[in-house]
Amino acid sequence: MPAATTGSTVPRRQLGRYLRDLRGQARLTVRAAARALEWSEPKLWRIETGQTSLRSLDAKAMCEIYGADAEMTEILMGLAKETKSRGWWHAYGDVVPDTFDLYIGLEEAADRIDWYEPELVPGLLQTEDYARAVMRTHNPAATPEEIDKRVTLRKARQMLLTRVVAAPTLRIAINEAVLRRPVGGNRLMAEQVARIGEASELPNVALRVVPFSAGMHMGALTGQFTILRFPGNGEGKETEPPTVYADGFTGDLYLDKPAEVERYAGAFSDIWTASLDEQASRRLISDVAGSYERG
Repeated sequence: MPAATTGSTVPRRQLGRYLRDLRGQARLTVRAAARALEWSEPKLWRIETGQTSLRSLDAKAMCEIYGADAEMTEILMGLAKETKSRGWWHAYGDVVPDTFDLYIGLEEAADRIDWYEPELVPGLLQTEDYARAVMRTHNPAATPEEIDKRVTLRKARQMLLTRVVAAPTLRIAINEAVLRRPVGGNRLMAEQVARIGEASELPNVALRVVPFSAGMHMGALTGQFTILRFPGNGEGKETEPPTVYADGFTGDLYLDKPAEVERYAGAFSDIWTASLDEQASRRLISDVAGSYERG
């Protein structure tokens, strides 16, 4: 994929996975490999988990330690150069935490996204005023300029929904509480809920509301989460492993072990089943928007 689309995240993760496999084939522990490379163990761990870019010469050094052949070494040196590619979100690096930088790269590369939100409107569907109100609450010490920049970034992310080339398919489930919680007043919420309704009409978006009447369901246990899945290669295999992302108050969580992803996929299936269907969800959204308009 072009770097302009995927940025540095996908190459970093691919390179890290290849290097981890080579280390395993060489039967080297992280400690032994780090000692041979004269690096710290945390540095090697960051490389293998795709959290940092890598110079091609460093990739070459790792390949030599791991006994990789010349062809694999050349491939990984080329991939290392791609880890320094900059996606559009890097222009906002001063207000984007490193952990969320990783998420934006994954979001850009995904072709299927399952998203559950129990409390707030999903970021891809937020109006500018709603986003601003949320960000002021979450970042009370931020300057108006910082808030403006964060809002601009969120608006740029939303182009993902309607991009001409390879727009992802989204299934979004939101709790009824998301619609009912008055953030910023009736006028703001009337516009916001209407925006949700408009997004639900997009051909690549399926949106459902989990009504209060659904009672107990898996979403009450999981909290917010997103499952990102990636395009296949020529052999039909995904170019990246499916990844679960959960946005926490003090930190973000990324899970990509098959058992973890499968468990969240099962939870999303339960939430989706507990939701109103798309048509009934649109009616509820329209009714709630109308109630805000009437004030």
